[in-house]
Amino acid sequence: MFYYLHLLYNYSLILLFSEPGDEKPMLLSVNPGLIIWQIIIFILLFFILRKIAWKPLLTSLHSREQLIVDTIEQAETLKKDAEGLIEENKKNLAEAQAHSMKIINDAKEMANKMRDEILQKSQEESRKMLDQAKAEITQEKESAMADLRHEVSDLAIKAAEKIMNENLDEAKQKKIVNDFISQIPSN
Repeated sequence: MFYYLHLLYNYSLILLFSEPGDEKPMLLSVNPGLIIWQIIIFILLFFILRKIAWKPLLTSLHSREQLIVDTIEQAETLKKDAEGLIEENKKNLAEAQAHSMKIINDAKEMANKMRDEILQKSQEESRKMLDQAKAEITQEKESAMADLRHEVSDLAIKAAEKIMNENLDEAKQKKIVNDFISQIPSN
């Protein structure tokens, strides 16, 4: 559109400054009435275009400029939000790592505690078993001693009966006691 206005302006200048005596084609001949009408049409066209096209063009340019400015501001806002989210994600990741390390440490402590408890329980059970075995050994020993005493007393009674049944002299009594002692088991 501006191209045509520019052409119209150029032709009107050529026509205005050309001399009437030159033989030129019809289009390039100077005709004052035509020049005036061309200027009037140019001015009218200029005002019409200014009223009709200039404001919408400026409005669309301003709206396009505002849209670009708004888009840039929105992009900057989104960039700041994205940076904030990145920082928040880094913080959350650090917290998660700290939490996982805490869980791992707690699990290790619990495992050590359970191991210590199991060791302590096994030591207590072994002590109980040892004490029980000692008690059984002591009881068996006392039982064996009681049996031995009972047998010794029976043998002593039998030896006394034999001694009483026979009035023996001292040599025979010693021989009987020695025989009695040899009959006692050596356990």
